[in-house]
Amino acid sequence: MRVVTNETISWRRLGRVAREALAAIGLMLLAYLAAGLALGAIPRATVPMPEAGADAVTIFVESSAIHTAIILPKQAAGIDWRDWAPGQDLRDPRYAGFPFLAIGWGEAGFFRETPHWRDVKPGTILRAALGSDRTLIHVDHLPLPRANGKDVRMLRLSPDAYRRLVGFVQSSWRRGGSHYPGYDVYDAFYDANGRYSAAHTCNSWTGDALAAAGVRMGWWTPFPWTVMGWL
Repeated sequence: MRVVTNETISWRRLGRVAREALAAIGLMLLAYLAAGLALGAIPRATVPMPEAGADAVTIFVESSAIHTAIILPKQAAGIDWRDWAPGQDLRDPRYAGFPFLAIGWGEAGFFRETPHWRDVKPGTILRAALGSDRTLIHVDHLPLPRANGKDVRMLRLSPDAYRRLVGFVQSSWRRGGSHYPGYDVYDAFYDANGRYSAAHTCNSWTGDALAAAGVRMGWWTPFPWTVMGWL
C-alpha cells in the first residue's frame, strides 16, 4: 500500500496551483490576442487626409515579427531631421549621409535587450507589459527603402498630412535627453516620452502616428499585423 504523506499532498497542491496559474495565463494571452485582432480590425475616426498630389512626401512603414517603424525622409515638406539624429550620435558617422530615418518607439529594456527575436525573454516581456516609463526612440539611418508589399509598405502623404505625422513623432522624442549606442554602426537610441504597456505597445504607437496623419488605421494596433493590414 502506498503511503500518502503531508509532503506528497503539498506537492500535489503545488502542482495543481501551477497548472491553474498556467491555464489562467494562457487564457489571458488568448484574450489579449483576440482583443487585439478584433479592435485592430475596427477603423478609427481620423482627420481627413488630403489627396496626395505632385508635392506628396513618400514614407515607408516596416515590420518585423514583433516591431514596426516609420521610415521618413530626412528633408521634406520643410522638415529637417538632421539636427534630431546627427551623425555624431552614430558609431560610424558616415551613415548619416543616408537620406532616410527609420523611427520606432518602445520600452527601454525591451529595446536594448532584444536586438533579435531569439533574445526575447519572458521576464523582459512581462516587465514591459506591466508598464514602464523608461521609453526610447530607435533611429536607423537608411538608404532609399524598397517597398515589397510584405514587410515594407510605401505611403504617399500630402505635406499637411506629413507634418501632422512628424508632429506626433517629435512629441514622443524627449529633446535634450540622452542618446545611446544602437545595435550597429548606423543606428542610435534616444530618450523618449510616453509610457509603454500591454495597452500601449511599440506597434500601437506606430498606428497612432499614422492615424495622426489621417491614414486609415485600426482602433487599437498592438501587433505588427494590426498595423500592416491597413497599408
